[in-house]
This record gives sequence, C-alpha cells and structure tokens, in this order.
Amino acid sequence: MMQRAPTPGPATQSFSDMEQLNNPPPPQQQRPSSSSSSRAHHFHPARPAILDLFNLYLGSSRQKSDEPVREPPNKAQKRVTAINRELPPPNEQFLFDFERIQSQFPEQEQLRAVTESVLISLVIQCCSHAPRAEFLLFALRSLCSIGCINWDAFLPSLLSSVSSAETPVSQTVAAVASGNSSHSGAPPPSNTVPNSTNFHSSNPASPLPSMQGVGSPAQSAAEPSSTLSPMKSNDANGQQSTRARTSVRENAISSLRQLSCKIILVGLDSNLMPVTLADIFNHMMNWLVNWDQKQQGPDEFDSAKTWRPDNALMEWLHNCLDVVWVLVEDNKCRVPFYELIRSGLQFIENIPDDEALFTLILEIHRRRDMMATHMQMLDQHLHCPTFGTPRLLPQATTNISGETVTNMRYSPITYPSVLGEPLHGEEIASSIQRGSLDWERALRFLRHAFRNTPSPDWWRRVLLLAPLHRLPAQGPTLGAVFTSEMISEATIDRIVELLKLTNSEANCWQEWLVFSDVFFFLMKHGCIDFVDFIGKLVSRLQDNDQHILKTNHVTWLLAQIIRVELVMNALNTNVEATRKILSFHKEDRSTDPNNPQSILLDFISSCQNLRIWSLNTSTREYLNNEQLQKGKQIDEWWRQVSKGERIMDYMNMDERSIGMFWVVSYTMAQPACETVMNWLTSAGATEILPGPNIQSNERLMVMQEVSPLPVSLISGFSINLCLKLAHQMEESIFSGQVLPSIAMVETYVRVLLIAPHSLFRSLMTLLTQRNQNPLSRPAASLLVFEILNYRLLLLYRYQGKHKGLIHDVTKIIATLKGKRGDHRAFRLAENLCLNLILSMREFFYVKRDGKGPTEFTETLNRTTVTNLAIIIKTRGVAEVEHLLYLQTMLEQILATSQHAWSEKTLRYFPSILRDALAGRIDKRGLAIQAWQQAETTVINQCTQLLSASADPTYVVTYVNHSFPQHRQYLCAGVWVLMYSHPESINSLHLGRVLNEFSPEEVTANIYTMVDVLLHHLNVELQRGRSLQELVLKVCANLAFFIWTHELLPLDILLLALIDRDDDPNALRIVINILDSKELQQRVKLYLMNRGPPEHWLFSGTFKRTELHKALGNHLSWKDRYPTFFDDIAARLLPVIPLIIYRLIENDAIDAADRVLQVYSTFLHYYPLNFTFVRDILAYFYGHLPGKLILRILNVLDVKKIPFSESFPQHINSSNASICPPLDYFATLLLGLVNHVIPPLNNSKNGQAGETLNCPVRPPPHNKAQGEGQKPFYQIQDPGTNTQLILETAVIELLSLPVTATQIVSSLVQIVVHIQPTLVQSSSGLHPTTVGQSSVLPTSPSGGSTDSLGGAANRAPSSGSGLSNSNFVWRSGYTCQQLSCLLIQGCGLLLAQLPQEFHVQLYIEAARVIKESWWLTDGKRSVGELESAVCYALLDPTWAAQDNTSTAIGNVVALLHAFFSNLPVEWLEGTHVIIKHLRPVTSIAGLRIAFRIMGPLLPRLANAHTLFSKILSVLLNVISDVFGRNSQPSAPIEASEIADIIDYLHHIVHYEGQGGPVQASSKPRAEVLVLIGRAIENLRPDVQHLLRHLTADVNYSIYAATHPKLVQNTN
Repeated sequence: MMQRAPTPGPATQSFSDMEQLNNPPPPQQQRPSSSSSSRAHHFHPARPAILDLFNLYLGSSRQKSDEPVREPPNKAQKRVTAINRELPPPNEQFLFDFERIQSQFPEQEQLRAVTESVLISLVIQCCSHAPRAEFLLFALRSLCSIGCINWDAFLPSLLSSVSSAETPVSQTVAAVASGNSSHSGAPPPSNTVPNSTNFHSSNPASPLPSMQGVGSPAQSAAEPSSTLSPMKSNDANGQQSTRARTSVRENAISSLRQLSCKIILVGLDSNLMPVTLADIFNHMMNWLVNWDQKQQGPDEFDSAKTWRPDNALMEWLHNCLDVVWVLVEDNKCRVPFYELIRSGLQFIENIPDDEALFTLILEIHRRRDMMATHMQMLDQHLHCPTFGTPRLLPQATTNISGETVTNMRYSPITYPSVLGEPLHGEEIASSIQRGSLDWERALRFLRHAFRNTPSPDWWRRVLLLAPLHRLPAQGPTLGAVFTSEMISEATIDRIVELLKLTNSEANCWQEWLVFSDVFFFLMKHGCIDFVDFIGKLVSRLQDNDQHILKTNHVTWLLAQIIRVELVMNALNTNVEATRKILSFHKEDRSTDPNNPQSILLDFISSCQNLRIWSLNTSTREYLNNEQLQKGKQIDEWWRQVSKGERIMDYMNMDERSIGMFWVVSYTMAQPACETVMNWLTSAGATEILPGPNIQSNERLMVMQEVSPLPVSLISGFSINLCLKLAHQMEESIFSGQVLPSIAMVETYVRVLLIAPHSLFRSLMTLLTQRNQNPLSRPAASLLVFEILNYRLLLLYRYQGKHKGLIHDVTKIIATLKGKRGDHRAFRLAENLCLNLILSMREFFYVKRDGKGPTEFTETLNRTTVTNLAIIIKTRGVAEVEHLLYLQTMLEQILATSQHAWSEKTLRYFPSILRDALAGRIDKRGLAIQAWQQAETTVINQCTQLLSASADPTYVVTYVNHSFPQHRQYLCAGVWVLMYSHPESINSLHLGRVLNEFSPEEVTANIYTMVDVLLHHLNVELQRGRSLQELVLKVCANLAFFIWTHELLPLDILLLALIDRDDDPNALRIVINILDSKELQQRVKLYLMNRGPPEHWLFSGTFKRTELHKALGNHLSWKDRYPTFFDDIAARLLPVIPLIIYRLIENDAIDAADRVLQVYSTFLHYYPLNFTFVRDILAYFYGHLPGKLILRILNVLDVKKIPFSESFPQHINSSNASICPPLDYFATLLLGLVNHVIPPLNNSKNGQAGETLNCPVRPPPHNKAQGEGQKPFYQIQDPGTNTQLILETAVIELLSLPVTATQIVSSLVQIVVHIQPTLVQSSSGLHPTTVGQSSVLPTSPSGGSTDSLGGAANRAPSSGSGLSNSNFVWRSGYTCQQLSCLLIQGCGLLLAQLPQEFHVQLYIEAARVIKESWWLTDGKRSVGELESAVCYALLDPTWAAQDNTSTAIGNVVALLHAFFSNLPVEWLEGTHVIIKHLRPVTSIAGLRIAFRIMGPLLPRLANAHTLFSKILSVLLNVISDVFGRNSQPSAPIEASEIADIIDYLHHIVHYEGQGGPVQASSKPRAEVLVLIGRAIENLRPDVQHLLRHLTADVNYSIYAATHPKLVQNTN
C-alpha cells in the first residue's frame, strides 16, 4: 500500500491550525438535535487524540500546544495522546492505532460520533488532495469493518455539511429549483434538498475558498493568492471575484462532490435505512439537475458565457451517476426508478456533452414514456365531449361542508402531461402552442361546439377572456381550457365553413342565425379580441381562402355586433379595424330579389356604413358613399309603410316587407321596437270584473288579444332590436298598469327562445329587482311562474340555471306554505318546482348552502326521492362528491317527511338508494291510530261545521280557534260523514274553510284523507263488501271534492294516492279518476284551446280561459288576475308520467297501457316528454312488454324524432327473437359519427392518426333527416342536436325486442371486424388480403383470417357482416378514419345504456380477448408474445394507417371510449372484465389487463374506495403471473414489467395528491397497507420492486420520509 509522504511547502502546517484559521466549526457539530450534544462532541476528550491520529497518517503534525478553545471542559481529566512518529506509518497500521485509542474510552457510541465528526471535517478539507482523499476512503472502510461508522448517521451529516460548505451555490440552486417547480408540463423535481437542521444559518462563510491550503496541485497552479492571510481573503470575499478564484472554487466543489460520492458508494454496500437512501438520492438529484449552476459575482457574467465543463466536473458527475445507478438498480431497488422519472432530471435545459448522463436521461425518457402509456386511453386524442350528454359542465362542485372543490375533475377537455396525467386550467390552456396536436384537438372540439351550440353557461366556464378585457385583479378561471386565440381561430373556421356551405347553394340561413347568437355572446363577454379577430379574418378570407367571400353574410354578422360596447370602443380607437370591416362588402346578386334574406344582405352594407358614419367622424373617409346613399331607400320605405303611425300589421306582411323591416331593425331599432309594441297593444284594453268572493274597488285592465309575432319574422330582427324589445316588454309585463295580453307574453317568450345566448335573463332576478318582495305584486309573480312553468322551463335547463331556480322558487314556497288563503300562487310555484325536479338529469343540492332540512313541501320531498332513483338508475352518479353527498341529501329530504316507500317501488330503485331507504319505518299504522284517537272530536266539529243548518259564524270560529292537529283531519272527517250521508255536507262552508286554511294544511288534509279512506275501504272489504262497489263509491265521493265543488287540487290528490301503492286499492282509485269523463273532458277542452304543443308555431289569436274555468273554485277563490297558460289539466302534465311509473312498478301493465293510450296526445304538451320516454325505457329495461313500449313511444311526436328508417320494422317484427342485422347497428353508429362525435380536423397540422395521410372528404354537414342545424326552440328537450341524435339511438336500442346480450354482441362484432369490413366495402378488397405485409410475423393482424378466429362463425344468422357498399361513402370519411370513429361512437352509445348492457360488454370483451389465437398459443416465446401484445395494443388510429387493426386493440379502444363517458358510480362494475379475464398466465395477458384498467385509475383519484378496489384487482392479476405459487406459461423475469412497476408508483402518488403529482405528493396510508398485503404473495424478485409502496418504515422510503403515514396506519 502506498504510504503518504509529507508534502513540502505551506502544506506542512498542521490541520488543527487550518481548522482554527480558515474554517468555522465543522457543520457536523451542529447537526444533532440539541446544541449541547453538538458541543459535547466538539469538546470530547477523544477528539484531539483522533485528530492527531489522522494528522499523523495524513502526513502532517499537530501543534505542540493546543489552543485554549481545544481544552476539554474538565481540565482535571486525564490527557490522552496518540503515538507520534516522524514518518507516516503504513495504512495497515491505522486500524491497530485507532483501536488503541478506542480501548481508552468506554462510551463507544460517543467515540463513534466524535470519529464521524472528525472524518467529515477532514473530508471537506482534504477533498482536493488526491492521496489524502484516498487514505480517508481507506480509513472509512477500515472503521466500517469494526463497526465504528454508523452510515445512517454519517452520510446525512456528510451531505448536510457538503451543502453547507457550498452555501452560496445552494442558495442559487434553491432559487432555480423553486423556479422549475412551477413548470406546467411536468411535476416539480422531488430532489430539492429540504431546509433541515443540517443547514447552518450561523455559518459565517463557506470553507471552500481555503480548501487548497493543503497544497493540492490545483491550488499551486491556479491560485497564487492563496498564500494571503485568511483575514485578507475574507475581507476580499464578495468585493472582487476573479476568474481564477472562481475556477478554484469550482474545482474544490467538484473534488468535494467526487469524494462524497465515493464515500456514499462505500456506504451503499451496507444496508442503509430508507430515510438515508432518500436523503442521498435527493442530494444526487439536486447536484445533477443543477450541475451547471455556479457561484457568480456581479463581474462574472461574461466568463460564465464561455464556461465549459472541465475534467473535474465530469469526474464527480460520473461518480454521482454511479451512485444513482446503484440506488435504482433492480436487484436491490434501494430507491424506486420512478423517483428518477418524476425528478425532472430529464428536463434539464443544458445537458452536458456526456454519454453517461445522456444514457441515464434516455433511459428515464424511455421508462417515462412506457409508464405514461398506462395513464392514457387508446385513441385518447379522439376523446372529446360531444354535447350528447348533460355531463359536460366543469362545475365547481361543493362538498358536504359547502366548501368549493378547487380540483375540479370534470373539465370538458384535458391535455396530457409528459407523465400522462390529465391537466386542465388556465395556465395549461395558455401554454398550448398554436399548431400543436393539443391545439388542433382543442379546435376540433370548439368547431363542434359552434355546430351544436352548448349553453352560454358552458362557454363562460371553459373560455378565457381575451387579455385585453381581463381585469388586473381577476383570479384564474379554474375550468377554463380554451384561450382567446383558440376561440378566435375556431370562430373564423366556422365562418369559412358557413361561407362554403352558402356558396354550395345550400339553404343555411338558420345556421347563420344560430352562429350569430353565439358570436354576439362571445364578443359581448370579451372572449374575443375584436381588433385581432378582424385582422385574422381579413387575412384568412383574402389570403388563404380567396374567392370564398361572395355574399354579404360576413358584413351581416359584423353588423349584429357593431353596437356591442367592446366593439364600439375598438372602432373608436382603431381606424384600421374600421377599414377592414368595410372591406368585407360584396354586391349581393341574389336569384330571388324578394326573398327577405336577400333583401337584408343587399342593404346590410348600407346599414353598416350608416352606423360607422354616426360612430366616428375620423373614419368617414373610408365609407362607401354609394352605400350611404342607399340608406335613403330604407328611410323612404319606412316613411311609406309606417305613414307616421308607427304601427304595422305583422300578420299580413309580404316577403319584401319582411326583408325591409329586418333592414330597419339594423338602422332604426328604436322606431322598429315602438311599432312592434304598438302592434301588440293595438287591440286596446278591457276591464276584468271582480269575482263573487272579491271585495275590491281596484279596476283591473288587461290588453285585448292580437296575434303574437311569428318566429319567422322575429328570427331576422337584429339582436339589438331583440334586446330593446325584451326590455320594453319586461317593463309592460312586470311594471305596467295594464296586464299584458297572451300575445305579448308569447312574443316575449319567442324572442328569448330565438337567441338563447344573447338574450337570456333570469326572470326571478328581474322580478326581485323591480319588487323587493315579489309577492307584493301578485299579478307579476303569477305571470313569472306561468312563463317559467309552461314556456321557459327547458330554456333554464339548457342554460344550467334550473338548479338555482329551484332554490329561488323554494324560498317563495316556504313563505307561502303557512300563509292562509294564498293557494293559487303556492300551487303554481309547487307545480313549477315539481317540473324543475323532474327536469333534473344529474345530482343537485336540495339546499343552496347544503345544510339543514329542505324547504320543500311533502309532495316535493317525495318526488325528489323518486326522481333521484330515476337519475341514478338511468344516468348514474357523475361525480364522487355526489356519491358522498347522497346520504346527507336523503337526510335533508326525509327530515320532515314521514313517508316510507313500498317494497314494490323499492325493488326498482337503484341499490345505493334502496339500501339507504330500506330501514325506514312505515308510520302509516301510527297515522291511523292518531286518527282514531281524534275521530270523535273531529266528527263532532265537522257535524257542527257542515250540517245544512250550521251557523255561518262557526266557520270563522273553527278556522281561528280549532287545534292544528284536528284541522288536518277535516277532510277525513268529511269523508266519514259523506260515506253514509253524502247529501248532508254543506259544501259552501267546507269550501270556505279549506280556502281559509294555509296550503300546507290543505296538503296535510289530502294525505290524511287518503290514509283514512284506504283504511276505511279495507275495513269494509273485510266485512264482505264488493271491491268494485267500494271503489265506485270512493270515486263518487272524491268527485264531490274535485269535480262537483272543486274543493281540492287534483294533482296533489293523485300524487297522494300513488304514494300509497302499498295498498293496491290506491292505484285502482287513481285509474278510475283518470278514466272519469270529467277529467277526460277537461283535458279535451285544454287541447282545443291551447293550439299546437309547439306554441312558437301558433300564428292565430290565443283564447284566454276564464279564471274560474281554468283553475276551479279552490285555486281561484279570492283571485281576480287572469290566467295566461295555467290550467288544472296542465298541472297534471308532470303527474301522469309519475302515475305510469307507479303502475309499472306494481305490474299494472294493462292499466299503464290504457292510460298512455288515452293521454298520449295530451302528453305531447309535456315539455319533458322526450326525457320521460328515454328514462322510463331505461328504468324498467327488461321488464316492459313490446306492446307497452310501442305505447310509450307514441308519447313522442314520432315524425319529429330522427329514428332510423328500419327502426319501425324491427320493433314491430313478428319474430321478436331475431336480432336486427349488423347493418342496422352500423347505421346507428354512423349517425353518431356524423352528428355526435366531433369531426376530425382536416387541417395540415391535424393529429397523426386523424389525417391518416389520406385524402379527406369533409364530413357531411350536420343535418338530421335532411334538415339543417336546428335552433334551440325546436329541440328544447333534450336541448342540443347531439343530445337528440344520441338519445334517439338509446331509445331505439332500449325499444328493440331482443336481449341486451344480442345487442352488445352485435356492436362488439362490428368493432372487432370494422376495419377489414370497411376496406372491403370501400374498395372491394377481400378482408383476408389486408395487413399481410406486416413486418412482425406473429402480429395479430385485424385483417387476417387468423385474428377473426371463430368469432366470425358466431355472427347472428341475420347478417354476418356489413353489406352496405356505400357505407363509407355516406360518412364522408376515409375507411381508416371511419373505423376509429365508429369505435368511439360505439363506446359513447354503450355508456348511455343501463348497467345490464355494461355487464354484457365486459363479458363479450373478455371473450374476444381470451379467444385471440396468439394469446392462447403456448408455443410462443415471451419475446414473441411481448411484441405481439405491444402491436395489438396500438391506438386504432395508428394501426389504421396500414390497415392492421387488431381485434384486441379495437376492443380495448372500445372499452376506453366507454369508460371515458361513464359516470363515476357506474365505473364500480368495471372490475368485472378482469374477473372474466382471470386467471392470467402470461405477461401478454398481464399487459392487456393493465392496458384496459390502467387509464381508469387517474379518473378515480378522488373516489378512494373505488380506486382501491380497481388497484386490488390489478395487483391480483400481477399475483396470477408473479405469485409465489403461480405457474406461468413461460419463465418471466421481473424486469419485464418495469413499466408496470413505475406506473403503480405513479398512480399511487397521483391518488395521494388527488391530481397531477407534485414534489410534495405522497401516497395515502390506506393504499400502502393494501399494497403491502397484496405483495406478500408475490415472488421475492417482484416483491422487492414494490416494497417502497408499503407502510413498513424499514423498507419504504415513502413511509420512512412521511412518518404520519405510519401513524395513520397504526
């Protein structure tokens, strides 16, 4: 062994001198938890001896006398010295000499700590002296061999001291690291060294500048100034920095790090604690990530530019890499490789030209990409919301405590991070680069939005305002995922699209109208920068798309927004923008000059010029004088037509007059508005005489009826005129002295429906703004309720405002329900609430603040539970928060309700709701007992009150002084008296009393009377009376209440009866009431007087029904305000569907059929009839006979629903067992591709796999059954055209007379064979010729006959494939594109169907996968299977490029499309597919299982129970292949699943964070425990790869570094 010789020159001074002069106390001495223990180590008597020993072997001598500071605290203590020799002894002697010192001290632990302290100080001083550094390594190994080094204490202290020595650099590093952590593309590095007690705040200076005092070669060559005294050196520090000094310091850092890494490598041979390993890893990562960060003074910037890594730096870099590789090597897995993936090392900007580091970074990238694959679904770039379901609003949902959940999980679109995580939010949206794949995907979605017009509320949530219009104090928009630049480009794309359509001679005026509504909304709210937009539009139309602009449609579009404040401001300040908008003018040469649209487009440039002329004098030079002169023609026409009277007969206008009036609406909106208002009031007013019960001198005037303005006329009005009209009509409706006519109200409604984006306003807000107490103006509040209930209900649902409206109306109900006599307003508000509740298609909060019992009435509480069952069973629970809130919601609903649901009803309830209600006690028996106790008193009161000779004054006495518990039995008492003497009841007194009751008391009377009459009926049955006779008697008596004297509200009585379906006689009574001639006659009158269900099409004069005839005695008692749309029959519209539900639940199929037959025409007026049909078919799927299904379908106006051509044939088929041919299902899917799935981009920058390198035919324009884009008012239920097409397809499948198994099998068969079939269909090629050129001979080509296997033989006999040769042509896509989109459409469709279909899908998908020939071929090697499965699981869009789709790839893509559209609750059953795939015996099967389920887990990050369930299933699959006792088909190494191991680490951290992984992310304790139990059954070589994902602090770095996790598990 080489001996250390003394170094001549300055280095001969002792190291104790160096310590005193140049260095502060070593950092190690400050690391212990208390300063007293630190000082104890420093003053320990062994320290001088150990230091002398090291000085001796390092070739230096210690000073003869120690400084006073070196004296031990106890001077009487025995002095111990090491043996002193002239020459350094041989290294082998060191251990013997140390053991001699060791033997003198009994406290070995203290001696070890002192030795470590001395070693650390020597490492920092000798790092630059190679021979001495080598000796220190030798000494460490020697001391380690005798157990004198505790690596778990020594290494963290060493690293801490090194960091302290580099303090100035560390500060820079910290700043850089914190800057990096905010990068949006990747999680922040996890290697930032924490500010622990190891860092010295008291350290006055770094020891590194004086390290070279030991005489290292580097010092003598580069730093002659090192001979300066330490004091001078410290004085100069920070004042002048030279290049040489910088170089010396960098060399010192390099040497220190190199020696530290060598020491760590020695220490890693021992079994270190996880917390130590984590500390080492963090420091290594910090050094590597910031390898090029140097301590720079103010004058060093120029030198930094020319700086290049030197040999010393590369040496420590390589040593550092050696440490990292040892830490992450699979054999030991001291630190999971995943920590490298999330460290951010691969994203360092300045990578040195070093092969070793580059190799590590490449490996990180490779492992990261493989891991990210498991996070993303196949064809994820095709996954976009379709507006086909209501679950598309990224709502800031509130949890049970009412706090806002900031991490919203249902953003409309997400962008994948480099780790595969779904990201969204303002920062992410702003970082998307124009032309990138994410940009194209966003535009694809926005273009789809323009074609299908989602609600304004949706636009507000997802769009960022243009930077110009953002307020400085405005916070981030959490749900925003689209920037102003994106929306601007998509808007221009839509304009170009519509121009092309216009040039093709297609009639697309309706599309322009719908688009202008959205365009106005976006511009008004600042989502588009007008000046920037105009510049881009000019560039697009004049440069890129020349010759497209042939008409004045763009000029017309801009004229719509020219009065928007933001636009006017821009035009006033930007002359160039004005010049540009004038450049869009074209001379219109229409083939039909008298067409209203042609006239408008001909004059629109003139309108625009006139507006700009009045707007800004500086722009007048750019105006077209000819167009200004043309404006005189408009004035002339207006003078001739109005003749100064400003009134026009809008019902007798010819087409030219309509067109000219549209033109006037752009130039003279105020006069035009006045003429419309004059028309609506032209018939004058008349007085309404007070009724017999009203004592008032107030005169009540109401406008006489005229015809409302037709929709065809209003649609051409400028939005500016519509705004003025709406405002004027609101003044008349809410504040006028004369009650409006039905025509005015109907016109107002039509204006709002025509432009839902531009004109929507909250009527409740308008009402409260004008009247602090809305009930203080009963006429206005009644009218608002009527408009909302019978006209605008679905507009509010479309706007997403129906939930808020429920809360507003509920407040009024709470005010009215205890108020005596105010029955009309209360019952109307209650009926409105009933409709609002039934309009819900997703969860809602029954209290705005989420706390306390509801303010609903008993009727509404019961209906809410019923609708909750329908929502959960037919649409699922969309969000995790909703599942958590369910129990609270039920408690709020049932807190004030005594109702219990019958077993017949509960059996159809979804299990989650049934379980919550099952234990509810039925208190009906107690109610009868209470009645029996009060019966005698109540009968006496009723006798006094209702006898023919009763004293009229007793009525007042009874109302004011009777006990409330007795008042609720009034109707029950009347019932008992009527049963024996019906003629003796004084109906006048009874009616007066019921009218003086509060609405709440009337409701209680109805429910109590129903209980009593059913009890009474059963008693009579037991006495032997005939059931038929008793039911007729009951119905006759009820007729007294509801028809003869109209004493009770019929809708509430029917609801009370169907709620008692525990008694079969209740439903018999209901059926009798519905069969009664009185009710049917009432409904018939309603149908005669109301016009068509599409009220906006009615062009005649509305007939106002008399108040008494419309509402009956009870509701119209002291009221005098006329009705507009209200009627007793209309109140039954939401009730009859609930009756149908109850009849089917009780197996009364024939009765349900008869009710539907009688009332099907009436139900056309039910605003939710489409939703009703879809939901009832889904709710009772599998329990409805074919005849009843046909009857249910007749509730719809079938001619207006886009059913498939062959659908009637299939549902009327005489042989119900025959499944429709595949062509039928494929045509259904094609409808979804053409109208529901967002069309693929056709731009050059499109997604690879979207453009597919094929010539693209643009998809056919969005037309259903030959019609253009439908305006909202034509499709109010369900709301958008995509919803209509999708829900119609759902209705078709639910109506087919075949099983769910047959339907799912047909759909899966189409998906499995879709591409070869389409290729054959489009080109005539036989499918067996496809994909034979694959370079992988074992690749399971979808086009090969082998991959078809036996599945083709299982095709239904009705059709083994798609026979329609023009199928591809009809889509407008290439066959490759179409195959991928059909898979997406199929997944979307299946996700809308009930859960019976889901189970069949899982079974069928598992069967297809398990029957793949190559997966079951035992002769294949692991390598062949690996290549085959990777090939099979390519995205179908990529595989489609060379026509090599695979059955497995298509099925997995189908499952992923299905999963992405499922609500959270329905994901509960997804594990079934893995259940059918098990046992898995190969690595291929394992990969397929993870590829199916892996991308599902990120979505479940906040559904902890479901996450754990799916994770447990996947761990079981690993156990199948890598279990201790498993017998795989071929030997498999653990390294084969490195990507799966990385994925498990990542997804566990993702769930722990509840979103994208951050530097501070940590797993949840429960998940660590779950994995810890699962890996006990794994092979040891796999088990240790997952040991860090356990709660064992002795193995897991996560458990060790987060002790609270372990506390939680304990």
